[in-house]
Amino acid sequence: MIWRLVGVYHANGTLWGELAYVIRSRLGGAHCSLCDITHGRVREKDEWKQRRTELSVPFDTVHLNERSAELVALTEGNTPCVVAITDDGAEILLGPDELEACKGSPQRLVDAVRAAIEARGLSL
Repeated sequence: MIWRLVGVYHANGTLWGELAYVIRSRLGGAHCSLCDITHGRVREKDEWKQRRTELSVPFDTVHLNERSAELVALTEGNTPCVVAITDDGAEILLGPDELEACKGSPQRLVDAVRAAIEARGLSL
């Protein structure tokens, strides 16, 4: 049973990290498809706030520098991603390619999470 979902951004959460990400992304460098799904230019998307509540478990997000040791071990080199925290531990539900396929859509992310949960025989 899943009791929490965690989205891991492919960016650091410090002021400098956020600024560096914005600059690099505008110049065609850094890219985080999870950022595209959850945030607009400046703040969290209203649609994302609404859609994540449809999952019936908390969906938290963390930046690279905010991950626990367990999340670092699981996600290093595989971000952005969505991780399911279950009674049996943590596992990656969606990796970078699946998040890219959401094309910035919160609804597509929720649909992809549900499909991944079903494919693994898990439940919320």
